Amino acid sequence: MIGKVLRGVRVQGLLRYLYGPGANGEHRDPHIVAGFDDPIDLEPPVGPGGRDFRRLDGLLTQPLALLGERNYRKPVWHCAVRAAPEDPILTDAQWAQVAREIMHRTGLASDEDVEAVRWIAVRHADDHVHIVATLARSDGVRPEVWNDGYRVRDACRAMEDRFGLRSTAPADRTAARRPKRGETEKAVRRGRAVPSRTLLHRTVQTAAAGARTEEEFFDRLQAEDVLVRRRFSQRTAGQVTGYAVALPGDVNAEGRPIWYGGGKLAADLTLPQLRRRWTSADNSVRTPSAVGPLDGRHLSARTKRVVLRTSVRRAADESRTITQFLHRLQDEGLRVKLRYSRLDPGQITGYAVALPTERDGEEPTWFPGSRLADELSLSHLRRSWSADGPRPRPTAERDELTPEDRQAFYDDAASAAAYATAEIRRHLATNPHAAQDACWAASDALRVAARATGNRHLNRAADVYDRAARAPYGRIPRPTSAGNALRTTARLLGIAGSIRNRTTVSTVLLVANLVTLLDTIAEVRRLQQRRAQADAARTAAAHAREVRLAARSPVPWPREPMASPSQVNLAMAGFPTPWAPIRPDATGRPASTGPAQPVRGRRRP
Repeated sequence: MIGKVLRGVRVQGLLRYLYGPGANGEHRDPHIVAGFDDPIDLEPPVGPGGRDFRRLDGLLTQPLALLGERNYRKPVWHCAVRAAPEDPILTDAQWAQVAREIMHRTGLASDEDVEAVRWIAVRHADDHVHIVATLARSDGVRPEVWNDGYRVRDACRAMEDRFGLRSTAPADRTAARRPKRGETEKAVRRGRAVPSRTLLHRTVQTAAAGARTEEEFFDRLQAEDVLVRRRFSQRTAGQVTGYAVALPGDVNAEGRPIWYGGGKLAADLTLPQLRRRWTSADNSVRTPSAVGPLDGRHLSARTKRVVLRTSVRRAADESRTITQFLHRLQDEGLRVKLRYSRLDPGQITGYAVALPTERDGEEPTWFPGSRLADELSLSHLRRSWSADGPRPRPTAERDELTPEDRQAFYDDAASAAAYATAEIRRHLATNPHAAQDACWAASDALRVAARATGNRHLNRAADVYDRAARAPYGRIPRPTSAGNALRTTARLLGIAGSIRNRTTVSTVLLVANLVTLLDTIAEVRRLQQRRAQADAARTAAAHAREVRLAARSPVPWPREPMASPSQVNLAMAGFPTPWAPIRPDATGRPASTGPAQPVRGRRRP
């Protein structure tokens, strides 16, 4: 059961609609089932010209005269409550209980409050009812309606338990903002596949997943031809407190761009929440947002060198002195080791860089600048900085990658996703709530993977999974090794871009690991008793399975998870690879201890 709150100005116009035939003649037998007085006495009489709403309109609007100028700009409170199609048909008495529970929980009309607002509940169909109230109490007090939508949600869930209806999700603010009806119709008129709000949500989420700093986030948005407007503080000059985005060509009737703030796209895309991705509690740069992972277990030697070369080249392009260069390297999240002259101990003659490590005491793999590229040696950089002329333009990340580099990135991204899946499964039997950071980071990995591969099924999977990623009430989880591994996946795919041959084993292996990851997260959400998020993860996994890029690939494709006892699930939770129960052969003996083999004669997806 769901309820939607609307606001209006005129009571009589709403009454005429509720008692009318409807847009397609769907209104049948409209009548009042509950109200502030006896429903029989409140029912508008039928005259020669039809229903007479004057008395009912006068009763509902009479308290508004006591408020005068203190009235709300839209004083008519309208709540439409609908049951699911598979729910049993409720009687008038049951719908009356639903209406009274909603009015009680919202605080508009409690059972013991004789001075409460005046309201009625009109039923003109089997599966829904309309509640109409005027926001003025009989004692001259204006009622408070702040967060009334969340209270209506609580009332609907209480009625689901009372009448045995389909269970719906709580109002935990995990769902993204959906496009409004006008936005959807506008997209259809202009021939767009999705509304502007949905497209901007995808773009902003992808930019946030691949960015390490706030400036890089805005640069990525502008690189995608998205209009960006920053909001500055009125107290502190130059301080950015928010942002809004718009699509070129998406204008209103006055020809101005239609702006969407980050909070209008999703709860975790506001600027304060995005800053928590990039900064820790002491406002220092968070390690997970560095250019590489926390340790090198997910990266091959080729990937390490390419990532370091990209970061060092960007830092060199944005610097003019050795001091600026070293600061830029630290901002990139890299470890730096300097080499000094033997004759002059204060003179720097070279440098080496390495990715950060997660485990204390572990020696990182150092790469001198000259080993990364000839033009990145310190002597060559000093000559370029001292040369007169325009400042060099930063090199794009993807321009310097070879096909072999991109394939190595995809392999390492798949390895990081598999590692994250194994880490999540470790928490299934002990503490499913410890996997929250990984569930959140999986959305970034899935979104960037959809962008890199250009696959429409992965785009659908990312859209559907969006709700399963968020913690209730917009909380930002504490970073974990599994979440950092998935951020590594997103970062590597963002650097690599798309592989020309999208049917390579590397791409198929990545998608297969993402499917296994989504199945594992669905189990996590089920154990957390978050049904809506578990359903979103399962649906996202189903969309990802539709990626038929590897019909002839030797890579084993993950199957639908088989139903098995909970003890078996807990026992197998620590294994990082997909599994299947042992099946007996024709003689009754175990045929295999590994994953189930595909049935011969059927085409493998």
